[in-house]
Amino acid sequence: MSLYLYVIASYTFLTHNNLHQPHLKNTLSTIRTVFGLEYPTYTTFGQNQYAQFYSTSSYGSYMTSNSSLDGTGSISTYQLQDSTPIMTGQSADLNPGKYYQHPSTPIKEMEDRACRGGGAKARGRGRKNNPSPPPDSDLERVFVWDLDETIIVFHSLLTGSYAQKYGKDPPLAVTLGLRMEEMIFNLADTHLFFNDLEECDQVHIDDASSDDNGQDLSTYSFATDGFHAAATSASLCLATGVRGGVDWMRKLAFRYRRVKELYCSYKNNVGGLLGPAKREAWLQLRAEVEALTDSWLTSALKSLSIISSRSNCVNVLVTTTQLIPALAKVLLYSLGSAFPIENIYSATKIGKESCFERIMQRFGRKVVYVVIGDGVEEEQAAAKHNMPFWRISSHSDLLALHQALEFEYL
Repeated sequence: MSLYLYVIASYTFLTHNNLHQPHLKNTLSTIRTVFGLEYPTYTTFGQNQYAQFYSTSSYGSYMTSNSSLDGTGSISTYQLQDSTPIMTGQSADLNPGKYYQHPSTPIKEMEDRACRGGGAKARGRGRKNNPSPPPDSDLERVFVWDLDETIIVFHSLLTGSYAQKYGKDPPLAVTLGLRMEEMIFNLADTHLFFNDLEECDQVHIDDASSDDNGQDLSTYSFATDGFHAAATSASLCLATGVRGGVDWMRKLAFRYRRVKELYCSYKNNVGGLLGPAKREAWLQLRAEVEALTDSWLTSALKSLSIISSRSNCVNVLVTTTQLIPALAKVLLYSLGSAFPIENIYSATKIGKESCFERIMQRFGRKVVYVVIGDGVEEEQAAAKHNMPFWRISSHSDLLALHQALEFEYL
C-alpha cells in the first residue's frame, strides 16, 4: 500500500475517532499540510474500511510535563509513558546504542559490512561507491533529514536567534554555541584530518575510494607522507573538484578511509575518542545545551530511533556543512547510531537537490522519500522530486512528527 493511501486511511481514522484528544490536533494539522489533505474530503470513509491497516496494540496514556516550548509562557508537552528511554545522563550520552538496540535487517547488515570492510581486502580501484540495498531488501521508506535547526540547534545559538525566539538568555546561548563550535572543529582537526581535507571536501565518504589501493594503514604515517604540504603548495584541491597525481589522490583516499574507520569505531562511544578530560567537558556542554533548548535534540532522537528500529526504513542525512565537520557534529551529538556513515551527504559543493538525486539513484524510485527540514532549499528540492516535506520550526513540529511515527502514520 502506498504511503499516501496509508496516510489517508490513518488520517480518516484519526479525524473520526480522536479529535477530542488535544495532543493529536497538531499532528493532524501537520499531516494535512505535508500530504495536502483537507478534512472535509475524507469524511465519508468509515473506520472499518481500513481496519486491516490499523495496529490493534494499545498505546500508553499521555502525561504532561512542564517543558516550555516557546517564550510566550509554559506550554505542556506530551510523552508516551512507555516510550523508549532517551539519553539524559552521562552513560546514555556515551553509548546511545544502549538504548537503541535495533533489530538486524538486510539494510543494517549491509551497513555493518561496509564499516567492517575498511581493511585492505575490501579496498581498491573500481570498488563500488554508495552500496545500494540488496535486491531482496524490504526497504519502503527513506527519511531524508536536514541537520542544523532540524535535529540539532546550532547555528541559531551562534546568531542569537534561538534565544530571541524562545525568550532565553542571548549571551548564554551564543557562548554555548561558540563552545560547541570549538569542540566540533577541534574533533575534526585532531582526529578527522580537517586541516588536510578542508579544501578537498567530498559529498560522500566513499567518493575518493576508487583511488585507494588497499594499503594497510596500521603503521602508516599520515603526518609525514607529504600530503598537506603538496596540497597547500600546488593548490590541488579546487572548488570544482579534486585535482592531483595518482600518488596524491591515493593519500587523499587513505585519509577518508581512516575517517570512515574512526567513525564506525566510535559512533557509539565518542567519549572514548575524546579522552577522559574532554569527555567530561563534552558531557557538561551537551547537558547545558539541552537545558537551554528544552531538550530539542532529545525530541528529535525519539523520531530517529523509531525510524532506525524499522526494518523497512532508513535515515539519511543531507547537510550544508562540509563533510568532515558534519561527521564531527554527528558524533558529538550522539547521532551515530541513527546515521551510518554511508547515509551522510554534504551538500556544500553540489547543493541539496543534487544530493537528493544521488540518494534516489542509490535507493531507487520504488521507495517513498520523506524530507524533514527547516529550510527553503530542502523544501524546494523535495517539491521538485515530489517528496513529502515535513517542516521543523518548533518543538511542537518535532512532537507532531514523533506522534505520527509512533502511531505508524508515517
